[in-house]
Amino acid sequence: MTDQPGTDTPDTHVPDTGAPGTDPDAHGTDARGRTAPGPLCLVTGASGYIGGRLVPELLEAGYRVRCLARTPAKLRDHPWAGDVEIVRGDVTDGPSLDPALRDVDIAYYLVHALGGGPGFERTDRLAARTFADRSRAAGVRRIVYLGGLTPHGVPDHALSPHLRSRAEVGQILLRSGVPTTVLRAAVIIGSGSASFEMLRYLTERLPVMVTPSWVRTRIQPIAVRDVLRYLVGSADMPPEVSRAFDIGGPDVLTYLGMMRRYAKVAGLPRRLIVPVPVLTPRLSSHWIGLVTPVPRSIARPLAESLRYEVVCDEHDIADLVPDPPGTPLAFDTALDLALRRVREARISTRWSSASVPGAPSDPLPTDPDWAGGSLYTDVRERAVAAPPEALWRVVEGIGGENGWYSFPLAWAVRGRLDRLVGGVGLRRGRRDATRLRVGDSLDFWRVEEIERGRLLRLRAEMRLPGLAWLEMYVEQDGDGRSRYRQRALFHPHGLAGQAYWWSVSPFHAVVFGGMARKIARTAEAAGEAKAAGRAGTTGTTGTTGKAEAPRTAGPGEGAEAPRTARPGEGAPG
Repeated sequence: MTDQPGTDTPDTHVPDTGAPGTDPDAHGTDARGRTAPGPLCLVTGASGYIGGRLVPELLEAGYRVRCLARTPAKLRDHPWAGDVEIVRGDVTDGPSLDPALRDVDIAYYLVHALGGGPGFERTDRLAARTFADRSRAAGVRRIVYLGGLTPHGVPDHALSPHLRSRAEVGQILLRSGVPTTVLRAAVIIGSGSASFEMLRYLTERLPVMVTPSWVRTRIQPIAVRDVLRYLVGSADMPPEVSRAFDIGGPDVLTYLGMMRRYAKVAGLPRRLIVPVPVLTPRLSSHWIGLVTPVPRSIARPLAESLRYEVVCDEHDIADLVPDPPGTPLAFDTALDLALRRVREARISTRWSSASVPGAPSDPLPTDPDWAGGSLYTDVRERAVAAPPEALWRVVEGIGGENGWYSFPLAWAVRGRLDRLVGGVGLRRGRRDATRLRVGDSLDFWRVEEIERGRLLRLRAEMRLPGLAWLEMYVEQDGDGRSRYRQRALFHPHGLAGQAYWWSVSPFHAVVFGGMARKIARTAEAAGEAKAAGRAGTTGTTGTTGKAEAPRTAGPGEGAEAPRTARPGEGAPG
């Protein structure tokens, strides 16, 4: 179902016991044993875009937080992981929800199967009913759900499948017998949101656009920090309140107007936009998928939803969660904040934080139960005349703007082919330019494991007839010299998988061999530049008595990561 630690930030490991985590004791303590008297909130979808930003806001507001995750390890590298309880569970699996919901006061339901294939409505329905039933049995005081704003006067059967499913989930939760708050939002504007990325890339990359007719449809966007404020405030609603609320910003715009306002805020020349009536939602999703990082599986439900006018009918939420002066934020202000975070590389979660529907979730290639199946490998090793920390910086900085250190055309073609068949392609990039954490999307890979300074394991999320991994190791030999070891693994599915491996294996020497060589050379160049910088600045000080920092050399080395923000420090944009 469908998110900037510093270099000295320790990993927070969640014991992978196969059972849910330990509940707080009778005195109410958090995961670090500190007194935590606030109500307990369960956050589902904490690895996603909204959930990952909601957790630190709840902590800042004084709540205790428990996060539900199918794979707890995906949350371990978040800055707030040590301040919450993380339990294993799935919203479609009732028994796994019972321990997660124990003693919970407020349950946030932030999951949905957007882009999950033709059966996603059924999956959403099953999950909502299961969560509602188990919440009622557990004595949860309130459910809070973030849904979609639906057009006034349009019957459910006439809505897009995406909007219809979001509306149905809201109704299921409202009928649960648990007081429920349903927040209904249209387009959410914030750094890293799918809607913002769509708007950003369409406007920046196409000075002249032939667009679908839905660009003239009226929409009421809302800033992500206002969404988070309403979500946190909903936890404190009185028990007699159980209803849906429309939430939106102060501006009602067409998508055409949003693109023109974006161009103005971003300092771009005015865009020439020509709407045409022949672009159906299906064709629109192909167009969006080719121009933006948002894959077709997500672009299509978003495009279908944009056909309808989605404007708030009321603003009753302000009676229960008052708006401070200057809020809700104006559209231009929300854009400016989002762009600032993109430029400063301070994006805490992205739309791609959540796992891609249909992405492989089979066992790791190191698991012992692969006996009897094929597992092809390509292994490369090189001695590196650079310190291990310099080599690790290159490894962790791979992908995104830094590229993949070999045959860029081959990677670009592979990414384009993946987009053409509905995959994610290469344009997802990175959440952070220098630091990775478990669960991050990285172009058409996802970070599956990090052992800081030693191992980076990536799992492929491109469309393949099998499962693929790429492992990069930083090691030392018996004499203390650095070694780089790289291992590509492929577990084929059927004859197509076998044919795929043997058709691409002749190119491995160029792609994977070149990659190992270039990573080693980049680390060596970075190490030499750092040593030269130290030598050049010895005894040299400015007026403050501090030596000038040497320039960072070589792609992939990256700059020093910024300090990790504490929960609630600065509002998200």
